[in-house]
Amino acid sequence: MKFFIDTANLDQIREAQDLGVLDGVTTNPSLMAKEGISGESNVIQHYLDICEIVDGPVSAEVISTDFEGMVQEGEKLAALHPNIVVKVPMIKDGVKALRYFSQKGIKTNCTLVFSAGQALLAAKAGANYVSPFIGRLDDISTNGLELIGQIRHIYDNYAFQTEILAASVRHTMHLIQCAELGADVMTGPLHTITGLLKHPLTDIGLEQFLADHKKASQVKV
Repeated sequence: MKFFIDTANLDQIREAQDLGVLDGVTTNPSLMAKEGISGESNVIQHYLDICEIVDGPVSAEVISTDFEGMVQEGEKLAALHPNIVVKVPMIKDGVKALRYFSQKGIKTNCTLVFSAGQALLAAKAGANYVSPFIGRLDDISTNGLELIGQIRHIYDNYAFQTEILAASVRHTMHLIQCAELGADVMTGPLHTITGLLKHPLTDIGLEQFLADHKKASQVKV
């Protein structure tokens, strides 16, 4: 399973990278705004800064909602760096853009996916990644994890090469359950990754080992 971090915060990206398990980054306009990044030139520079930190896919989202606008933005983003993946919304013109980019050899991530039918369309159009938002489904009392299982089953039935990128992952158990269901990638905040480190028995065991070592070192020979 690949681990992506869903943020535009460079310090958090560096921390995840230093951990040695980071495979890529996803961003969106909301995450950029959260970091105070605005204006086209600043956003572009920020994407380049992220690409300097992480040697892996970096999803950069288009903000146009018409085919021509998406193509223009997407081509500009893809030209920034080989690691850029153009993030396209699951709408009618977005599906058209996915097909266009696929034919041009530009990597894509279809975002805002909330149904198996949408995921099927994205795969048919040639998306490299499809991003079902499981946390947002949970927010409306719908089981987001069931969607991951549905998409996995459909993709396996027809040998689609589109990777399932579980998005809106809120906590560590989400991550583990997505791994059990066969999601190819997860993306979430830093704490969903670092949370895997934590277990009370690890802390207790380490504390005991250190205490025993201290006692042994104080024994006079």
